[in-house]
Amino acid sequence: MAALAAFVGAVLVTGCAAIPTESQPKAIPRPDAGQPTQEIPEPELGLDPLSVVREFVRNSVQPANDHAASRAYLNRRLREEWQPDSSLMVVEDEFGTVYAPEAEQPEDPNERVIALRATSLGRLAPDSSFIAGESAVREPVRVRRQADGEWRIVDPPDSIVITESDFADAYLTVPVYFFSPDSTAVVPDLRYVVARPQSGLPARVIDLLLSGPSDGLSGAVRNPLGDAATLGSNVTISNDGALVVPLTGLGDESVQERELMAAQIVRSLQYVTTSRVKLLSDGTALVPGQPEWRPSDLPAYDTVSSPSSELPGLMTVNGRVRSLATGAPIEGPAGSGAYDVVSAAQAINGQQLAVVERTADGVRLRIGDYGVAGQIVDLPADSLTRPTWRPPATKDDKSAELWTVADGERVTRVQRDPNGQWVTQRVNASELSDVGSITGLRLSRDGSRAALIVDGQLVVASVVRTPAEATLRAPRVLQEDRLNSVVDVDWIDQDTLVVATSSDRVPVARVSVDGVQLDQYNSSNLTPPMSDITAAPGRPIVVGDVGGLWTASEIGAVWRPHSNSRAAADPFYPG
Repeated sequence: MAALAAFVGAVLVTGCAAIPTESQPKAIPRPDAGQPTQEIPEPELGLDPLSVVREFVRNSVQPANDHAASRAYLNRRLREEWQPDSSLMVVEDEFGTVYAPEAEQPEDPNERVIALRATSLGRLAPDSSFIAGESAVREPVRVRRQADGEWRIVDPPDSIVITESDFADAYLTVPVYFFSPDSTAVVPDLRYVVARPQSGLPARVIDLLLSGPSDGLSGAVRNPLGDAATLGSNVTISNDGALVVPLTGLGDESVQERELMAAQIVRSLQYVTTSRVKLLSDGTALVPGQPEWRPSDLPAYDTVSSPSSELPGLMTVNGRVRSLATGAPIEGPAGSGAYDVVSAAQAINGQQLAVVERTADGVRLRIGDYGVAGQIVDLPADSLTRPTWRPPATKDDKSAELWTVADGERVTRVQRDPNGQWVTQRVNASELSDVGSITGLRLSRDGSRAALIVDGQLVVASVVRTPAEATLRAPRVLQEDRLNSVVDVDWIDQDTLVVATSSDRVPVARVSVDGVQLDQYNSSNLTPPMSDITAAPGRPIVVGDVGGLWTASEIGAVWRPHSNSRAAADPFYPG
């Protein structure tokens, strides 16, 4: 997926250019999809059956007029009647078109069956999210010689098929934003929009945002815009260069909710325009007193989901918790040696500490305020994964929830009840039931997703919470071919993960939350297998190998020894 990965990692420079000022308001065009026009370009004359199918795939990169360019390779009747499903299959650039075995060929010499052979990398779903998943594809495509002697497809694939390079050229990745259900933590939802014409990008992004979260995040996030919000008219450019977004259907929402709506729209649009954004609701300012917005006008919603720079991180070494900044043991029983610490996790605001300690009967979990003895949680187990905290409602509150996995199979939510006691609840992980042993779990710092290590593979699922239970929903294995020996994982930010593996080939890698992009870190100075990794927004990556701890801030940077490196250290940032 090299071409696709390179594309996703950066916002197109042209996509960020300011929309030019017009003398009069001008509507921003939407994608030209609808029924094919009558002016379908004709293919090159004299193509053999194999070339017809190959060119059909290569021309699928052009979505204009309902993929008219690829419809040209169908016979006359099918050009009008073909209705592919609403997803789009992305395949590796190297694909084959070969004649199917003679046993599969029709008796009619004017008909042939072509086998389209490829490796599918995943699908662009109807909601414009990408669902990664590698699989071998063998699609039979029937072609027939027409009256004019030209070969045309009479039985096309059910889906549009596009190569990864063509997909990278034709589609732009854009995060659209929603919120954590019970806090102001923003949650990015990666989507893919047709990149050209560039002038239509803002309208296409608004359409995606108003359609709500993708299926993979449904139920895991809050959408202040709701289901009723629509565009009252076209997105336009005003005569002073502002991008005008005219909403309707919002009802009597509070100013606070309207501010959240403004944040959703402005943050989502920042990847496709540098213009000021004028937000209207039924003709008046969406937020009273502030009709126009830039990203810099928005509050710092990320503070609740990003640890303070004053919290340098910790590490577990030989049964004690120490500071990453100084190497000194922390105050309290976790640092003094009163516990035999296996792993630990600090709450995102630093106020609490969860510790897994070794006992004569296995392990047990303690949770309490930082620096003091923690409450023993009733969770008997032979093993527990390193705990992971859900963020509090505000940066000054204490967290009331953390997760761990007992004995490789019981995903467990631990919550603080009204009496201040920590109680356990089994997480509904039924969609993971056939996958395997879970050896790692990290909640995203907005609390809406979970990254798991399952039989050495990286799995991401959304977290849906109700008063009765929490559920891991829509789990997806990411980069299953390249990442099959993962030993640790953490979140760089809300839509990007970093993993450590036991592989010499890819010891440390950065992965997008949908699995489309994988970037390998420089492996200089590292000695595989890796053992541990930690990351956080704006922080250097810290990894552990057999020699100790190493740190790097960029993909291509050479790993340098951590200033407080210790053998067998397990580093962790808050969260």
